Amino acid sequence: MTAPDLSTATWRKSSYSDGGDNNCIEVADGYPGLVPVRDSKTPTGPALLITAPAWAAFVEFAAGA
Repeated sequence: MTAPDLSTATWRKSSYSDGGDNNCIEVADGYPGLVPVRDSKTPTGPALLITAPAWAAFVEFAAGA
């Protein structure tokens, strides 16, 4: 699997961040089958590439916690 080019990604903060500036994750949309995730404290750092089904399971778990 080749990693997508994230240089033009549009990142958005997690809705669970409660408006915090640097204490949350950011995700990028528009990558079919993948959800790029990064730490808002280090936006130029690496991003995790999570499969869409794994991300959906994580969000479902987090929403129920």
